[in-house]
Amino acid sequence: MRKTSSAIRSKVVDLLNRHFSGNTFHYRQLIDIYVPILADTAFIVLMSILNTAMISSSGVAAVSAVSMVDSFNMFIVSLFVALATGGTVLVAQYKGSGNPRMASSTASQVVSVATLFGAVISALLLVFHGPLLQWLFGQAEADVLENARIFLVGNCVTFPLFAMYQAIIGVLRGVAETKASLILSIILNVAYFICNVFFVLLLDMGVIGLVISLLVSRTLGTAIAFGYLLKYSPSLQLRIRDSLKLNFAMVGKILHIGIPFASESLFFNGGKLLIQTFIVQFGTLALTANAIGNSLAMLFQTGPNALSIAIVTVVGQCVGRNDIPDARKFIKSFLWLSSALFVLMAAIILPLFPYLVALYSPPDEIVPEIFALVALISVAQPLLWPISFVLPSALRAAGDARFTSLTAMLTMWLCRVVLGYILGVEFEYGLIGTWLAMVIEWGIRGFLFLWRFKGEKWVHRLV
Repeated sequence: MRKTSSAIRSKVVDLLNRHFSGNTFHYRQLIDIYVPILADTAFIVLMSILNTAMISSSGVAAVSAVSMVDSFNMFIVSLFVALATGGTVLVAQYKGSGNPRMASSTASQVVSVATLFGAVISALLLVFHGPLLQWLFGQAEADVLENARIFLVGNCVTFPLFAMYQAIIGVLRGVAETKASLILSIILNVAYFICNVFFVLLLDMGVIGLVISLLVSRTLGTAIAFGYLLKYSPSLQLRIRDSLKLNFAMVGKILHIGIPFASESLFFNGGKLLIQTFIVQFGTLALTANAIGNSLAMLFQTGPNALSIAIVTVVGQCVGRNDIPDARKFIKSFLWLSSALFVLMAAIILPLFPYLVALYSPPDEIVPEIFALVALISVAQPLLWPISFVLPSALRAAGDARFTSLTAMLTMWLCRVVLGYILGVEFEYGLIGTWLAMVIEWGIRGFLFLWRFKGEKWVHRLV
């Protein structure tokens, strides 16, 4: 028995060494990077599911409103993430090249630019939120639209804080301080969950309770994150005076990565937002089914999403060392691991579907449609999601921001939006038609990213 156990352990170690060890990283280092990000991602997904389940107690109008606004919020937050990603890539490459002073300087500039950008976006949306909601979701029922207005205004107030938070998390991941980013994420999300229990469940404040929870948790989480970066980070020495004075050369480098990614996010999430307007036409029950389906899809994507985040640090540092063979090796290994994780999650989630969907208390008539959505992505994700999402994260970490962004923008609008309208509205396949268009788009853009990866043009050493 001991011999068998020893032989299995030896084979596992040999497999890890062969696929996840190289000149830049040993497999133990990759595990140290990945596990905290995985825990962070899983925690965020769990909190999202529980919070969605809690707001379900306020009725389908509240769920539909939160789902609509969340689709718009993802559009805005993705811009913050784009700026943070520019910082992650640069900090990782400076770390890989052995230049901690420039890594710290970059971190200061990323935090400043992101916070300023968040404040501008917040001000614009607070002024124009009424016409915006009417334009996007004017066909929704009156109570849904009123809940959506409250939730959007509440989110807008917190955008400067959340932009700063995303920037701090991004630069910490760039220097592989993933344990710190995990702790910070736990603090913010636990605070959000506890506030939701109090304001939504106990006081039954509905969407207003969600808004109060957002404000409290994001204020607390951002303050602690900034304090950590200022006083306790072993890899980055943030100085307030560096943050108050913009270094336009450094900002230019950040935007070199951030602007193409932000443009991609604008078009990509703008496309998702437009698709949401199609779904509004299908009625409140379709909106609710879509919200629950998306929430369950996040469960499937927990492990692969963590890989798409971790690979930015890994590839960024490999490219910073100018070790392209290592970068290629790790990218291939991460892609295969991502597919394996999808298969594992499908094997766990599908048998548990009746119990998971019961958390949301959906009307009985939409449960079969939710299952059809989950079954569709169970088949499609292991084949298409890694090359569509993990691979472009790796290419972007190597500085190939322009190609990845342009590809994502074109495939989103030419495939997912157009085809989603044709299948969902014109052919009257409804919600399942829009999801089928999404899966087809994954395949097309994933093929284009694979083609790019096989060549040499994706490598752009920035430092």
